[in-house]
Amino acid sequence: MQSFDVNATPWRKSTYSGGTSDCVESAVMLSGRAGVRDSKCPTAPGIAFQAQAWASFLSAQR
Repeated sequence: MQSFDVNATPWRKSTYSGGTSDCVESAVMLSGRAGVRDSKCPTAPGIAFQAQAWASFLSAQR
């Protein structure tokens, strides 16, 4: 995993949040990685995952 600049990345809030602020946000970065952060702490460091690891996570959640 690798940290990245959370301010230079466009974020999407999870549709499972139901309008609350207690959720996960994700971002696709130009480096081909996926970023994840806690929406309650948007200025805290995010975590970057390899694209394949993120795709595996998403497919396991369905």
